[in-house]
Amino acid sequence: MQRYFYTQTNTVIKFNHVSKSFRRARILDGIDLQVKLGERVALIGSNGAGKTTLIRCLLGEYTHDGEVLIQGQNPRLQRTEVLGLIGFVPQLPPPLKMPVGQLIDFSAALCNTAPERMFDIARRLGLEMTDILSRPFNKLSGGMKQKLLIAIALGRDAKVLVMDEPAANLDPQARKIFFELLEERAQNATMLISSHRINEVSSLVNRVIELDMGRIVLDESMAENVSMTGLLAARVVSRQAEPALGKALAQWNFRVQDEAGTEWEGEVAGPDRLRFLGMVSRYVAVVSHVSLTEIKT
Repeated sequence: MQRYFYTQTNTVIKFNHVSKSFRRARILDGIDLQVKLGERVALIGSNGAGKTTLIRCLLGEYTHDGEVLIQGQNPRLQRTEVLGLIGFVPQLPPPLKMPVGQLIDFSAALCNTAPERMFDIARRLGLEMTDILSRPFNKLSGGMKQKLLIAIALGRDAKVLVMDEPAANLDPQARKIFFELLEERAQNATMLISSHRINEVSSLVNRVIELDMGRIVLDESMAENVSMTGLLAARVVSRQAEPALGKALAQWNFRVQDEAGTEWEGEVAGPDRLRFLGMVSRYVAVVSHVSLTEIKT
């Protein structure tokens, strides 16, 4: 599959040959990755692909081989400085016993932000802060915890937003508002968003990265206008006939181009580009080529 590499100019996040193992299991395997200023990256992959481990290495929570930098700083050696640069929403809320009011004050002081900004975002998400200020964080419901963590992350002036399945515990209305909040930050923040629901982030991101068994197997950038509008001519080639891939492509109204059943062509609507790539990436073991070309009208 096609890969894209970036120069260091305006690089915000950098992974240089990063590997991580737990006991004998290799979770990240030589990751080379750069995210530039203004990029909004969807990080996709199946469970166990390495998405959360990559994010935890980025936050300085794990030791690892290779180098990780955020705006030129090492998150292991300069943890306080790095954490002051980013807004982070974890996949699983931490087991904090701290009262909500104290957590808000601490988080606001850490990044020199007015607590009222976090209160405002929480209200937009449907969480009324005055009712829970004295309650321990770990006693909140899963949805309330997630809304509060999002409010803390987005209530600061962080130019880097890192989110690991951030909408997992949100109700439909809060999920809609959350992505509206991200859209408001789209022009002035670099984002790395891990998500299983690629259709949710397709209109927000401008790059998609697929992890499989600890390696980057897909790295696709797109023009801003292509992700929202237009039609793309698509071609998929596999090393051998794969009935499951053929069935999946047929559902996209693709047409087989050879007797062996290894070449397919079709059209993909611009807003569906990431969803299509996510589908194809499930067959990375047999797919040898994917191309998407904007159809000029």
